[in-house]
Amino acid sequence: MDINKDQPAEKSKKLSLNIVSGKVEHRGFGAGSIDLSQLSSVIIDGEEAYLDMGALHAKSKVEKGIKFTTNKEDAPNGRTCWIVWVAADRNETGAYYAGVTSCEMTVDPEARRGWKILADHVNRMDSALKRRIMLDNIGPQEKAALKKLLMETNPEMWENSSEALKEALA
Repeated sequence: MDINKDQPAEKSKKLSLNIVSGKVEHRGFGAGSIDLSQLSSVIIDGEEAYLDMGALHAKSKVEKGIKFTTNKEDAPNGRTCWIVWVAADRNETGAYYAGVTSCEMTVDPEARRGWKILADHVNRMDSALKRRIMLDNIGPQEKAALKKLLMETNPEMWENSSEALKEALA
């Protein structure tokens, strides 16, 4: 016998990530949420760089089906891939790539294992949102692939971007 059948079911608030844009002021539940509307994620896998918005939720093409660990030895045969966080902004000359940061990870699809440091990924995402350029951990091949993607995706944004970004990808 159900003793609660005459009582209405309680509605509970579910926690969720609020993605907001514009000048919306939040007070109460969800206050302080990060605005991710101007953030994109790029995956660099070997010589290929491509946009993959799934990385915002750790569900990019290379991350799907992979169990990640913080111990690099758990994925000894993994290949190195990079997530690059790209924040866009607008100034008097137009839209531009404002913050660009890169994070390392390894993936071994056959073993379904990988390595990444989630705290580093979050901190670098935050740095991109704060308009920082942090690309010192990627090599010339990765820089060339990223530069090509950014230039081809939106040549005007590339032209409007800072010299610091252009030098970091030179």
